[in-house]
Amino acid sequence: MKKLAILSTLLIASAALAVAPNDTLVVQEAADIPTLDPGVTYDTASGSITENLYETLVTYKGASIRDLEPLLATKWTITNGGKTYTFDLRKGVKFHSGNAMTCADAEYSFQRNLVVNSGDSGNWFISEALLGTGSNAADDKTITWDRIDKAVQCNDAGQLVFTLPKVDPAILAKLAYTGQSVIDSKYAIGLGEWSGKEADWKDWIGKDLTNSKLSQAPSGTGAYKFVRKDANALLATAFDGYWGKKPAIKNVIIQKVGELAARQQAFLRGDADLIEGGGRAVDEEQIKGKPGVVWQDGFPSTSAFGIFMNESVKNNALLGSGKLDGKGVPANFFSDVNVRRAFSYTFNYQQYITDVQKGKGKQRTMLLPDTFPGYDAKVNTYGFDAKKAETYFKRAFGGQVWKNGFTLTANYRAGSVPSQTAMEIMKKNVEALNPKFKLNVQSKPWSEMLKDSRDGKESMILIGWAPDYADADNFMYTFYSSNGYYFPRSNWKDSQVDKWLDQARATVNTAERNRLYSLVAKRAYEQAPYVLVPASIGYGFLRDNLVGAEQQNFNPMISFSYTGTFWKELAKK
Repeated sequence: MKKLAILSTLLIASAALAVAPNDTLVVQEAADIPTLDPGVTYDTASGSITENLYETLVTYKGASIRDLEPLLATKWTITNGGKTYTFDLRKGVKFHSGNAMTCADAEYSFQRNLVVNSGDSGNWFISEALLGTGSNAADDKTITWDRIDKAVQCNDAGQLVFTLPKVDPAILAKLAYTGQSVIDSKYAIGLGEWSGKEADWKDWIGKDLTNSKLSQAPSGTGAYKFVRKDANALLATAFDGYWGKKPAIKNVIIQKVGELAARQQAFLRGDADLIEGGGRAVDEEQIKGKPGVVWQDGFPSTSAFGIFMNESVKNNALLGSGKLDGKGVPANFFSDVNVRRAFSYTFNYQQYITDVQKGKGKQRTMLLPDTFPGYDAKVNTYGFDAKKAETYFKRAFGGQVWKNGFTLTANYRAGSVPSQTAMEIMKKNVEALNPKFKLNVQSKPWSEMLKDSRDGKESMILIGWAPDYADADNFMYTFYSSNGYYFPRSNWKDSQVDKWLDQARATVNTAERNRLYSLVAKRAYEQAPYVLVPASIGYGFLRDNLVGAEQQNFNPMISFSYTGTFWKELAKK
């Protein structure tokens, strides 16, 4: 998630005779923006904003997903056998409030993430690095204020010091994620956020920061500062006091436009510079080749998407009668491996590649980008096979599924044509097997899906993952471990898989880690916890007056995936 990823292809556009002026960037997308608080930012819609309002200690260098360079830090040293990191911080940096950034702000930011570490956030992975556990203090009683205080400190020289319980080779990459941004501590405390003191730290453990006061009125060090936001739009403007190079684009407007046709029309008129598209098939037909549009193709895919089959659904509204009587399903419907295998054989992978990706997609063997170490191309995959699907449905629940039928409701993200198409493919093929099978699919706002899926209230959803940092663990543990971020959404648990994943975390031996990940993938094929959605070959559009969005500048670790750059790197000519 790097956060929870949105399944859609994002367009880069700026019309030659645009209504939008050259100093303003207008973006239209289907998703809403769940939060502007870095402490809980863990989805691409939110991250694409916060990464431009706030800044991290380090960032990715150019288009590299592995090379890092200083941002709010100027340099760092590693001592104590790799367990102590000391950062020199940039001087002369101001927050949007006018407050000067100091080491105390950085210390507050990381301690706040460790204190709160809610289930909505990505702070589990920074907590693992700094405390040795991904849990917060409510779930792990060994976490004390003293542990948190000693893990992140400012020394007498004004340097920020991290003290790790054990070596973490990915710590620097973890610090580049926008959720680990430095926030304005004086300003935040003034709003009523955590005091930064031991006195009230327990009151903030696990607290939901999605609609925090800081989310409603952000103050970062980024090149852009927040102006206002409502249900349909967000406005940010260039920060005059920014320490770095002044951005060429003065204003950025993010608009929520649910209808694809409306977004396309706005793009073609020049009312919008960037829009969320409708998948390759739609975009190639309706956008590619238009005057002034440059088509970019062949971007590597660093995301992974799957259709989740929740083994413990906590939402009666999706379950109908709650029984296998043809009018519903029990909450544990997907706990039967035969049901999961049947659905895996029911999905038409090649049709999805043809209809959504226009032939430019690839079926993967596991929920890990095939460009990452640990990917095993030799693991078996499912294919569309109605006869095998029928066989497994007849075995499910001792034959009751096939005999009685079922009715199940599944949601997809509102405004996402690829997600809708995937669920409609599944619906058509499932219902064709047996007249007693009924799969209802319906749209749902992104922010609601995030919350309800986290709470186990979604039955079957298509959702994905973009990397927080470039390491196989960030995908494999997230999807397949019962302690991973996605576990509440699937409730699939395999003790042997958990053991293999923990062993992979305990070694720096690449060959051994790859062996263990291959074992996990083979076990996952047998157990079918997810329907693996084919990976797309990335593409984008840019109009010939948008500068800085060239393909060679695209970095997939940047949340603003329209351009793979920060806003400050863009300009219009």
